[in-house]
Amino acid sequence: MISWSFIPWILQIPPLMCAFQISECYFSIKDFRHDGNVMIGAFFPLHYYYTIKKIPHKFLPNHYEDFYLQYKFKNYQFVLALVFAIEEINRNPHLLPNTSLGFDLYNIPFIEKNTLTNAFIWLTGMNHFKVNYNCKEKQTSAAALTGTSFAISAHIGTLLQLYKIPQLTFGPFDTILDDQAQFTSLYQMAPKDTSLSLGIVSLMLHFKWTWVGLLLTDDHRGIQILFDLKEEMRKNIVCMAFVEMISGTLASFSDNFWKSVGRIQDSSANVIIIYGDTDSLHGLVKNIGQKLTTGKVWVMNSPWDVTNHFDYFMLDSFHGSLIFSHHYEEMVDFTHFIQTVRPSKYPEDTYLPKLWHLFFKCPFSRIDCKLLENCQPNASLDLLPKQNFDTAMSEESYYIYKAVYAVAHSLHEMILKQVQIQQYDNGERIKFLPWQLHPSLQNIYMNNHVRSHMLTHMKFKLDSKYDIINFWNFPKGIGLKVKVGSFSPNAPPGQQLSLTTNLIQWPTRFTEIPKSVCYKLCGPGLRRTVQEGKAACCFDCTTCPYNEISNETADMDHCLKCPESHYANTEKNHCLQKTVTFLHYEDPLGMALSSIALCFSTITASVLVIFVKHRDTPIVKANNRALSYILLITLIICFLSSLLFIGQPNTATCILQQTTFGIAFTVALSTVLAKALTVVIAFKVTFPGRLMRWLMISRATNYVIPIFTLLQIILCGIWLGTSPPFVDQDAYAQHGHIIILCNKGSAIAFHCVLGYLCSLALGSYTMAFLSRNLPDKFNEAKYLTFSMLVFFSVWVTFLPVYHSTKGKVMVAMEVFSILASSVALLGFIFAPKCYIILLKPDKNVFHGIRDNTHYGRNNLN
Repeated sequence: MISWSFIPWILQIPPLMCAFQISECYFSIKDFRHDGNVMIGAFFPLHYYYTIKKIPHKFLPNHYEDFYLQYKFKNYQFVLALVFAIEEINRNPHLLPNTSLGFDLYNIPFIEKNTLTNAFIWLTGMNHFKVNYNCKEKQTSAAALTGTSFAISAHIGTLLQLYKIPQLTFGPFDTILDDQAQFTSLYQMAPKDTSLSLGIVSLMLHFKWTWVGLLLTDDHRGIQILFDLKEEMRKNIVCMAFVEMISGTLASFSDNFWKSVGRIQDSSANVIIIYGDTDSLHGLVKNIGQKLTTGKVWVMNSPWDVTNHFDYFMLDSFHGSLIFSHHYEEMVDFTHFIQTVRPSKYPEDTYLPKLWHLFFKCPFSRIDCKLLENCQPNASLDLLPKQNFDTAMSEESYYIYKAVYAVAHSLHEMILKQVQIQQYDNGERIKFLPWQLHPSLQNIYMNNHVRSHMLTHMKFKLDSKYDIINFWNFPKGIGLKVKVGSFSPNAPPGQQLSLTTNLIQWPTRFTEIPKSVCYKLCGPGLRRTVQEGKAACCFDCTTCPYNEISNETADMDHCLKCPESHYANTEKNHCLQKTVTFLHYEDPLGMALSSIALCFSTITASVLVIFVKHRDTPIVKANNRALSYILLITLIICFLSSLLFIGQPNTATCILQQTTFGIAFTVALSTVLAKALTVVIAFKVTFPGRLMRWLMISRATNYVIPIFTLLQIILCGIWLGTSPPFVDQDAYAQHGHIIILCNKGSAIAFHCVLGYLCSLALGSYTMAFLSRNLPDKFNEAKYLTFSMLVFFSVWVTFLPVYHSTKGKVMVAMEVFSILASSVALLGFIFAPKCYIILLKPDKNVFHGIRDNTHYGRNNLN
């Protein structure tokens, strides 16, 4: 049995090219029947004629000499489903006892203008029919089965409803056929595709396919599914690369048709949705197969007949397609039934011999076109290649099976009612009119569409769930349809779609899950941004913002922000650990600032030594040498206090930084203020006696320094008591580093301390400015003025610069301001005095004061 499953490719002989060469019996076609008390008319698309060169026939109008016959052997399963259902019902003693079902089988031609021919033959019983004549004698017609095209069902339905004959369709559900006002006798076995668009879009989202093409039938069904798909795609940001509405008529083979095929091939969309029935898009599907369009993933709404008999390529354009099919239980009994089918078992069947002749090389008898006996006795339909015939029940076959049972149950219910009113005796043949089945059929139809009927009789039901089928056809000829998932619209959100991705075989062009987007995939370090003026699914790739990454997953809409302890590398695809740092002494900047602080503190100490050594000289004594000593000692502290800002901060250094800085500079500025007051009092206030003048000067200097210093100490105490400075981290000042520094705690307190110092500097500047024109032999008023001006300028400039910098630069800026203001005080106040003491000792004499005082008074006069 296994060896037959891979029949050599030579068995797949194209039936159209070699029919006349094999046997004329191959072209002998006639409709056949299966006898019964009650007959069902079956109209199935089993074969059609077509022309290639369109050579007009010499005698017959609207005919061609180069007519070719094409059998649709895959549709032969429809016949077997009909036979299987009828035989199963006839064997059932509890369903239609004493009544047998039969059928009349007719082919549906490909050309719609000939559709009603066989329908009239079935109604009248005459090959050369006459309208309203009925030559049937024994059989009673109960219903008709039509499909798969809605157009065929609509044409036949228009005729049958005149006779009120029930019509059951096994094609896809159609809204026009559902119009009870127009088709009063028609019942559709297929459920509505209310959730198909949601299922397709859910599949798109699962694989992140946001750029897809649409091939739809150019009719009301195509317009409706287009509306539904647009709505679902809009909600889920899936965009349409193109929409092609394809006509299902022969006019489709036009320039526009071939342009559509070209647009499909040239489109950047790798996923294309096809919606329609097999008949409507037959030409398009056939030409796609011939052109070997293998670079597309086709998402379909039904298991198309995509078999192409016209080539021997191992590639198939539809390999890897995904098909949405209504869920139904697999029927094992039907598969077993197919294995028993033989031409000898059904001698009235005119299609079975052709299958045996074509695939098993069984010859025809020249007398009656019957197969010769004992040809391939072990041959079976399940040995045929799946691309030619599939033994698993298809969706349409299931609808046929279901339709037959619906007719049987309706007929059974009507017979029971007739028995109850004793309309005929047991031996009498059943008599009824077809329209009498409508009440029962309507109940079955309505209950079936709410999915609550025939469960006990039919043992399974069709629900709203879709099976997702993957079509395997590589190498060409395998023709397997494998269930890879399902879609349940009634399931909770997020659980509706279920897929086994590792079972899916993709088209041969793809080695992994295909991508279908209208942009280049954004790799690590990039993120997607919407392109202006284009569809919402089209993106540009832009670099991730500062300190954000997109990792190996790639193709991200948003970059991920690195934690504060990490930073993004230059490629923006990894977060790296930041280095902890601070303004330490090994830094060039820290080393330079600490060197300057130590150097100037040494210079200040040297100046103090000079002043102490020359303490009795007039220039030292002239401006209160005690204040000079205090100022020099304070400046040494100021220089050294800058070292508290360098090195790894801790709680103690953070508190000492601000308090030492504030108090030391308060003492220094208070001393300068006292010096300025000394000059003003010495030259502006007149008291009798030198002793009184000395007392007043001493009293002023004694109270200025402690009072202003005490106020600053109180202010610092409030600062430390409410929101003291603390150790903090700055993760953003320097890329790749975490700066450890001291947080001021209270910015208001810090600015109050700084404002207090600037107020003292401004007061000292005012005092010094008032005494700038006094006799200046040893008058330091001008130097005090310049020092305060520089001090004030340094700290006023410090504020905007300080707030515009971060990290170590901000700390270095504060250190620089401390050093600069300290150097200004040291340079402007003490440099001129040291110059006189060390280089001009001849001017450091008392009579110089007197001479200069006299000179000043003469000038004043």
